[in-house]
Amino acid sequence: MWKQAQSLFAEDDEESQDNLLEETGDLCNLSQTQRLYAFGVCSLAGIVCMFLSMIVLAIPIKFALLFTFGNVLAVGSTTFLMGAKRQLQMMFDPVRIYATSIYIGFVVLALICGLLIHSKLLTIIAVLCEICALIWYSLSYIPFARGIVSKVTIRLFDTEI
Repeated sequence: MWKQAQSLFAEDDEESQDNLLEETGDLCNLSQTQRLYAFGVCSLAGIVCMFLSMIVLAIPIKFALLFTFGNVLAVGSTTFLMGAKRQLQMMFDPVRIYATSIYIGFVVLALICGLLIHSKLLTIIAVLCEICALIWYSLSYIPFARGIVSKVTIRLFDTEI
């Protein structure tokens, strides 16, 4: 089974690794090294925001804003590597369009609950759903990961995700 998966993804992975940074040449004037640095800085800033949000956990609205901003920075950092067009194509690929839509929906919902509604309970619920949606979205990039998680939940909880 592993050999079949490797053969399915081998050609595509080699091409995408070779062309990952070259395809963004028309996107901006940043060099490959500058794009790698921008990716690292943006990812690090996102992670820092998510960790800082834990400090203000007692204030759910600030927590939701920092955590969501960190999420968006971390997910958006890959745009520096592959370009906005390719990032959007991958996000809205038929394999992960539902996971992407649900994730974006909960990001927006968390911001609405925090900024407009000012409800601590709704904000916490929205952030928890955002975390679950981000995990499911992230699993869509790992071959067979969502299928394995579904099988495990069927065995453990007698329900499918």
